[in-house]
Amino acid sequence: MADKDLHLSQPSLDLGVPQWDQSTRRLDLGVPRWNQSTFIGRFKHFLNITDMRLGVCSDKELEDARNLLNKYRLGVEPPGTTEEQLWYAQKLYMSAFHPDSGQKQNVFGRMSFQVPGGMILGGAMLTFYRTMPAVVFWQWVNQSFNALVNYTNRNAASTITNKQIGMAYVTATSSALLVAMGFNSLTKKTPPLVARYVPFVAVAAANCVNIPMMRQQEVLHGITVYNEQGQELGKSKKAANKGIVQVILSRISMTVPGMCGLPIVMERLLRYNWFRRATWSHVYFQTLASGAILILMVPVGCALFPQKASIAVDKLEPDLREEIYNKYGNAIQRVYFNKGL
Repeated sequence: MADKDLHLSQPSLDLGVPQWDQSTRRLDLGVPRWNQSTFIGRFKHFLNITDMRLGVCSDKELEDARNLLNKYRLGVEPPGTTEEQLWYAQKLYMSAFHPDSGQKQNVFGRMSFQVPGGMILGGAMLTFYRTMPAVVFWQWVNQSFNALVNYTNRNAASTITNKQIGMAYVTATSSALLVAMGFNSLTKKTPPLVARYVPFVAVAAANCVNIPMMRQQEVLHGITVYNEQGQELGKSKKAANKGIVQVILSRISMTVPGMCGLPIVMERLLRYNWFRRATWSHVYFQTLASGAILILMVPVGCALFPQKASIAVDKLEPDLREEIYNKYGNAIQRVYFNKGL
């Protein structure tokens, strides 16, 4: 049987609540280990799969994990396989394979790389914000990274061409640079603390452009919505817009404590002569502090909204709403979709 027939990404009826098959007492490993209808459950799940140590797992480890899960689904797992081995295999699978397509993701675009990637870029942007060349360079690098993450974690059911990817990248990067340069110019005569917020303003603005552009097919043509049983009902632009807004808010929330809190900490530390003289330590301090904050904030940001998002049927486009009512009556009140990350 081909891999595409075995991957664990089919829409699930239980909305992410792990279940035992009551007849065979076997785990449903196609859904997360923790209840995804609660924030705590989602936080535990994303804390699990955004573990930066997963980024150094070999291709063999990842393939072995997928193979074990596939064998378990078929009931032919190796004798003596433990529950913890299965949960660990699920952790590896969900950290590295796309939830829609089942394809292995680029290692730099995986959520497990968000902490080390964001740590390096956050530390650099917060340190090198004074000169225009430095602002331009680090915003360009950051938006290149964001574009890769957005593309890697897009809803794979919506295809996007290389031309559209290029346009999204150029538009988002340009917007970030324009905002950064404009805000940088405005802060020339302001208190030093205000100037330190240039990176955050630029990153927040770019996210508002980068994510919708990278997912423009969903904005233009809609995203596939399902009923509770995972049956496809059609495509909805309104569902796509809701998912994209949630992803934007999640991404911005990840950066708030570091990019808004560290500037205040830095200004206070600079009151001490020993810290002010040790300029070489500033980038290391801000980089490590950014990393420590992101270890918590990446799963918090991802957990703000359910991965399998929903929208009320009466909020859908009139034609799709009418089609669902004609076919199912009032039996379906909400529809579900993968909002992406």
